[in-house]
Order: sequence, then structure tokens, then C-alpha cells
Amino acid sequence: MQEIDRSAIQTAWQRDGYVSPIQIMNEEDARSHRLRLESVEKEFGSLHYRTKAHTLLTSPWELVTLPRVLDAVEAMIGPDILLFNVTYIIKEAHSPSHVSWHQDLTYWGLSDDTQVSMWLALSPATPESGCMRMVPGSHKQGVFDHETSDDDTNVLLQSQTVQGVAEESAVMCPLKPGEASFHHGWTLHASMPNISDDRRIGLNVQFIAPHVRQTKHDRDSVILVRGEDRFGHYAYDRPAMADLEPEAVARQKELEMLYVDTAGKA
Repeated sequence: MQEIDRSAIQTAWQRDGYVSPIQIMNEEDARSHRLRLESVEKEFGSLHYRTKAHTLLTSPWELVTLPRVLDAVEAMIGPDILLFNVTYIIKEAHSPSHVSWHQDLTYWGLSDDTQVSMWLALSPATPESGCMRMVPGSHKQGVFDHETSDDDTNVLLQSQTVQGVAEESAVMCPLKPGEASFHHGWTLHASMPNISDDRRIGLNVQFIAPHVRQTKHDRDSVILVRGEDRFGHYAYDRPAMADLEPEAVARQKELEMLYVDTAGKA
């Protein structure tokens, strides 16, 4: 596996607002992490869109702290990196679930856009399975108006949608298992339903620089995964040392409610 090309990553990041694909691991390792997730699902139930999955399970914690992941993130936001959130986003086979055009940072309450989201594929992310689409350069165009609704098939918490996006400007971002895309918090992106015969499983991760604050309240929590935190704006999460520890399960429910309360308010 080739070394991370930090210069190329920085160029694409600044120009396009996303970088895709970057190989993080081989397909065999990605399959192993998928099997670990699906084994836990048999006991725990669906893990789709559950906040702070890395506090519940060892697999996502291992993935988000891989050196190749952090090397790529460092090229985008600098050497000091906080892990803000980790969720699985799962589209079942032949599912109407989709993600409308939106910008991540619209409802998160963060003071600054020194942030990056990673989407790591644990199964094939193809046009048929509903891979992400990005609008290159849209991160430079400011904040777009978002309309909220109650669309049960929309993965987003408020079905928030930017209307009138020029579809012809969008670029497909297919990923093989083990590959990842990284996108800026103001980059317009979306994905279509999964019409394939397999689940589309991705690990969605948010990293921020330590100077970035939560402006809606003072209860958010993070984990320092590289460098230093010279600001201390957050409490600290505890990464999973084993899967589904009772204390971690109880804590995750509290964190889930906080996330919904935070992201559910404009």
C-alpha cells in the first residue's frame, strides 16, 4: 500500500472540498470489521446512525485511530486532532433510504469549519448501492439554505435539504471496501437509495481541530487522537475497551439524546 500523499490531499481538499478515494486497508481487513459489526448486530440490534459508536465497540475505535486515517486528516486540518463523533450509516439492500443534498455543519453548532468527515466503506459503495455524490468546490460558496421536513426515507435527522442543486455538477464517489472519502463540512453531498443486493455499510467519522467550540451548550465530548488539546473546550469520551460494556451502553444513550437535541435545533 502506497504512503499517504499529503501534498495531493491538501491540493484536492482546498480545491474541491473532498478527497476520494483513499485506501485505508485492504478488502480482507474491511470484511473482518464488517463481520465484527454484524456479529454485534445479532445481539444488540441495529447500529445504524447510533452516536459515538467508538464508545460502544472496539472495531470503530480501531478504525478511526489507524495511522493512515490520521495522516490524511492531519493533511486537511492540522496536527492536533479531536475525534468528535463516529456512526455507522447502513443502507439495507433494496432500501429506499437516501440522503438529500446538504452541508454537514448546518446544524452542529460548531464555531469554526476546521473539521473533516470521513466515510470509510466496509462494503462496496457503488452507484447502485447509493454511494455518495459531491459537488466540487461547493465548500467555498458559503452556507446554503436548508429546508426541513419529515421524510421517513431520508437518513438525515431533520431531512434537511438544499433545493435546486445542479445535478450535472455532482461527482460520484464510489468506494471499494477499505477505501474512504473525506469531505469538508460545507461541501454539498448526497446519496441515492440502495438498489443492489448487498448492504451498503459505511463508518462515518467527524474530526475537528481543538480550537473549534460547541456554541449551543457546553456538554459535548471528544477524544484527542493526535497532537495536543491546548483549549479544553470539551469533556472526554472513553473509547471502548470491550464490546457493549453495560456502563458504555448506558452512557451512549445519554450521548445519543444530546446529539439529537443539538443537531435537531437550528
